[in-house]
Parts: sequence; C-alpha cells; structure tokens
Amino acid sequence: MSQTIASRTEIRLAGEGGQGMILAGIILAEAAAIYDGKNAVQTQSYGPEARGGASKSEVVISDGEIDHPEVLEADILVALSNEAYHKFRQNVKPNGLVIVDAERVENPDAEAIKIPITRIAFETTGREITANTVALGVLVGLSGIVSRQAIEKAIQARAPRGTEEMNRKALEAGFAAAANIQR
Repeated sequence: MSQTIASRTEIRLAGEGGQGMILAGIILAEAAAIYDGKNAVQTQSYGPEARGGASKSEVVISDGEIDHPEVLEADILVALSNEAYHKFRQNVKPNGLVIVDAERVENPDAEAIKIPITRIAFETTGREITANTVALGVLVGLSGIVSRQAIEKAIQARAPRGTEEMNRKALEAGFAAAANIQR
C-alpha cells in the first residue's frame, strides 16, 4: 500500500507592526483555501511594541490535512524590515525563497531576492501601507503558491471600500516586479 505525501508549504511574512503583514497572511490563506480549494492555516504574532515592533504572520498551505499549524522551517520568507529579516532568516529551509525589501533590510544574503517593495508601493499608490499588497504580488508572482486569480479575489474581498483600485494597482506592481526578476 503506497502512501502519498501531501505537499506542504510553510510561509512566513514578517515586518514591523503597522506594515500589514498580518493582513497579508490572512489574505494569502484565504486565497489558498477559499479560491484555490487548498487547505490553509494562518497564525500570527506581534512584538511587545505592536506598532513598530516585529510582527509575523505564518501561513501553511497544503493539498492534504494540516496537522501542525505553525511554520517549523519556512519554505518562503518575506521580510519588510531589517529586524524581521535578521530574526527569521536562519529558520528558512536550504534553497528556500527569501524576498526582502531592498531598502529596509541591511546586508541580506546573496540568495535573497531584493526588491524595493515599500518604494514600489509608494510610487504606485502614493501610500506605503500598500507594501503588503505589493509583497503579495511579488510572492505569488515568484512562487505560484496560489493562483493569480485567487490572490486577486482575496485582496478585493478584503480591501476596505474605496481602496479596491489602489490595492489592485499595488498587486499588479508586485506581479510586475516579480516578472522583472524572472527575466
């Protein structure tokens, strides 16, 4: 009797409180579970300072059952702050995908993909707070962890009324940045 092992992908989204990485994790998990029909679980934690302190959102996506809801060793790390990168980098699998905000993370590994995520957000929407949406576009564009349609629908479902177009532009900018890296 052969047993198939379900694919399990562990993702850690980290930054400073107020950067929206907790919300990004919720959106990613919803994209996987609601729109792509996969199993997903999302957990989160904040530093003691909340806004300005380190925060992380962990998402586990699997085709099978998820028996442990936390990230043990990340397949993917997205870090939007220097503190988050240096705190969580050592817990990424060898050959894992590491995406950092090029202008906010000092001395990342040579393997890290460096993209000026916050600057792209500001240049695209006029608001740095959309960096989490740009980061999701980069993440999905580079990893394919969820479908493009799923992340688009999940972002639109979560976008506050009146910000749908701004968030759509931020996501597209993230996809464009990922496409530039892959060229």
